[in-house]
Amino acid sequence: MKIKIESLLDGARRAEGTVVIVDVFRAFTTAAVALARGAEKIIMVAEPAEALALRQKGLGDVTVGEVNGIRPDGFDFGNSPHEMTEAELEGKTIIQTTRAGTTGVAAATNASAIYAGSFVVARATAEAIRREPPALVTIVAMGWNARQRTDEDELCAMYLRNLIEGRTPDADALHAVAQAGGEVAKFYDPSQPHFHRQDCEIALDIDLFDFAIAVNREDDLLVARRT
Repeated sequence: MKIKIESLLDGARRAEGTVVIVDVFRAFTTAAVALARGAEKIIMVAEPAEALALRQKGLGDVTVGEVNGIRPDGFDFGNSPHEMTEAELEGKTIIQTTRAGTTGVAAATNASAIYAGSFVVARATAEAIRREPPALVTIVAMGWNARQRTDEDELCAMYLRNLIEGRTPDADALHAVAQAGGEVAKFYDPSQPHFHRQDCEIALDIDLFDFAIAVNREDDLLVARRT
């Protein structure tokens, strides 16, 4: 099995084989929490207008998303795992849009399979891939707005590669390095209340969940489910 690590939107566009789109802060931590709390599925789209249009058509129940970290007008929730812990999601279909994670999923048009990756589902994602196993895996660290590399996504990509290759990295050491990353401070900045402190704590809870998030095309929509 060959494993490549790519970054940002161009990396998602280049990605081939089984592709893992990584967004730790916060898209795919938010998605994991929503699925863990009973959401049936998540429709992933690149643009807020798409999400609102799908809800208007009755294809989803709850809109979740962000633009520059802030909940768009008309959305039910921001891109926040903490907000998902307080939402009633059992049996619901979520429509999610973010500037990095879901945008990367939409851009990965050359992928033969897609997983939504973050620290909270890292080990389960690696185990799902090892069960296949594909000839090529591309792990894409999406960064901030899919245009600027960030420590937590790059670290998560490397963690995934090590797990897929059968190594057992020290999760506590990894947590300490990620906690020192440049994106962490905003979660403790009172002038940015849309970045909840709890979002960071949940996102860095490594291997919190025992499921992976597989994304498949269903009726021309990108739909994520637990696997």
